[in-house]
Amino acid sequence: MTTAAGDPAGGEVSSPARAALRLLSLALMEELDTLADRLTLLVLRAEPSYAELGVSAPDALRENLRANLQRGIQSLGGLVPAGVDPQDTSRETGRLRAREGVPLEAVLRAYRLGGQVIWEALLSASRERFRGRYDRELLATAGHVWRAIDASSAALVDDYRLEESRLRSQELSKRHAFLNALLDGQGADAALAQEAATVLGLPTCGPMLCVVAPVDTATDEPLRSPRDALAAHGIVSSWHVRPSDIVGLVALGDRSPADALAALRPSVTGRAGASPVITSLAQVADAYTLARTAARTLCGAGVAFLDDHLPEALLVGSPELTGRLVRVAFGGLLDLPAHERETLFSTLEAVIDSGGSPTRAAQRLYCHRNTVIYRLQRVEAVTGRSPSKARDRLLLNLGLLALRRSGDGTGTALSR
Repeated sequence: MTTAAGDPAGGEVSSPARAALRLLSLALMEELDTLADRLTLLVLRAEPSYAELGVSAPDALRENLRANLQRGIQSLGGLVPAGVDPQDTSRETGRLRAREGVPLEAVLRAYRLGGQVIWEALLSASRERFRGRYDRELLATAGHVWRAIDASSAALVDDYRLEESRLRSQELSKRHAFLNALLDGQGADAALAQEAATVLGLPTCGPMLCVVAPVDTATDEPLRSPRDALAAHGIVSSWHVRPSDIVGLVALGDRSPADALAALRPSVTGRAGASPVITSLAQVADAYTLARTAARTLCGAGVAFLDDHLPEALLVGSPELTGRLVRVAFGGLLDLPAHERETLFSTLEAVIDSGGSPTRAAQRLYCHRNTVIYRLQRVEAVTGRSPSKARDRLLLNLGLLALRRSGDGTGTALSR
């Protein structure tokens, strides 16, 4: 609240009205304890959230309300001690209630009750102690009184929000610190794992996934509201934005990885990878590495479960070998003219995808079975490898995967 010397809304209070407010405020100061008792009962009755959230014990709550009443009455009567901020108790109340977790709406309602108690006490003092002598002056100041109460409410709101923001930042920093500790492999420390689980809102053990979405540029947003997307399906998760990626830990409960990733998929706008299932926070560091690898197996937006992309993961995990693998697998095929090379690659891919059957491959390629057989003979001639031999077939298949990942590894684009 502001002093009575000026209206917080800009209007002036007349000298008689100011004198009346001062006299009535002095009378209220004598009744401060009674007013504090009354306000405490009103607040506890009207705002159950105070009791439900375990806010200050009744005595502590009463002392806080008493301090606010005192400063409010002093402000209206021009009685605030020199050098004291008239809004100090309002600001302190805002910070205190934010720390206690009382909803701002409940705090403001309680504050308005305080204003009501002060106003009714002013009227009562004029009528009972001074036989209504100051009723006219008091009514003339009604607008000023309530604007002063609103100004104090605004100061409370400002500090409540500042404290709330500070607490969120502090909590976020704490969550980041624990996540980084888990990513550094410190989850094997039972005490740290327990505290991390509490801070992150996760179980210490049980089936979990680590999900990683790389952030390639400052404007990348590979995931949008993943926590909300999973929560809509009753799946608990904790997410953290880092400079290089977005990391999530997903508690599966009785859900399968496929169920969780299906729930997550609508929020995926970039590349994301999911680790195999882990059962404790001690495994987070390894799961993070595997999830990053899974994300790297994708060439476009989507979410990849590592166990479904293991061949691709082997390739991205050994980039220095990929080029050599392609050259060894395909040999002279890479040096053929573009049109012939593309035809032979497409035929080889169709045969492998058809389980080695030239007949089914011919159906996929819309050509004659003998044409497929002829092309396969040509592949064997230029590569020295046969799809009918298990080891050669594995090498050729990995080579095709490598070409698909590069999109145009040899001047040809392969697609299924």
